[in-house]
Amino acid sequence: MGLALMAGTAFAADVAKPPADLFLKGDAKCTGCHDEADDSTPTMLDLHPSVLAIGKTRHGMTGDSRTPTCTSCHGNSEKHVNHKGSSKPPATDVIFGKKSQTSAKVQSETCLTCHAGGSNIHWDNGVHAANDVSCSSCHSVHRAKDKVRDKTQQAEVCYTCHKTQRAESNKASHHPMNEGKVVCSSCHNPHGSTGPKQLIKNTVNETCYTCHTEKRGPFLFEHPVASDNCLNCHNSHGSNNIAMLKTRQPYLCQQCHDFTRHPGNPYSGTGLPPSAGGTAAAQQLLLRSCASCHTQVHGSNHPSGVRQTR
Repeated sequence: MGLALMAGTAFAADVAKPPADLFLKGDAKCTGCHDEADDSTPTMLDLHPSVLAIGKTRHGMTGDSRTPTCTSCHGNSEKHVNHKGSSKPPATDVIFGKKSQTSAKVQSETCLTCHAGGSNIHWDNGVHAANDVSCSSCHSVHRAKDKVRDKTQQAEVCYTCHKTQRAESNKASHHPMNEGKVVCSSCHNPHGSTGPKQLIKNTVNETCYTCHTEKRGPFLFEHPVASDNCLNCHNSHGSNNIAMLKTRQPYLCQQCHDFTRHPGNPYSGTGLPPSAGGTAAAQQLLLRSCASCHTQVHGSNHPSGVRQTR
């Protein structure tokens, strides 16, 4: 009799024992329902992709006191948690994703409660925030591998919106983005910046100089158009001309240098065998065109550099 009573008491204690947290403090009230079954159910996967995979991310580091829990991001969601019955429970206070009814501003503000300051300090004034792009539009918090933080996959995330840049990056001359050596964030800060086009530096040239230091100068003889803005001559995302030039030489140079020391047209009739039409092609069209002589187009310290020659 006594043994039976003790067994019943132990059984009652086991039943009353609250469920244990899986990896985040206080996550038991969520993981009691959102378990491994969510990962295999298509309807749930749309709303809660790989819920438990968050334990494999930096948001699942139990040894860090700053680690959030489910309610830190989704709110207390009392109606959702306490829902009973077979009907679909009401949504959580905050839902992330493109199909969410929660505004992009609220979604981003939830993330900024922890991720404010630093490289994110200009988020509120950035282009993405102004166009209702939220953090979850690019980041996959619940996935063990966030594509936008992977050099080999980051560009594909950006290309979902930036279609023109995708096309330019596949042209003959381009930055090695598809090769995984350069990524969008090498030049741009998607969280906002003080520079144009969300560049990591205050100007276009300063951003380019982070890699192309040999073009920085200062030079005794500068090429004003080059020191003003690299984009005067180059298309930064790609071009079908060498060195990502906007237009091939000599036509690019002749946009500024018209009839200066050389004929400003492709036919000069000087020094070369005549063509079938009775005129001769200008020597400036041969080989590398203007750069055959004017090799130091970004500036020079050589005494002959006033013309950016060798």
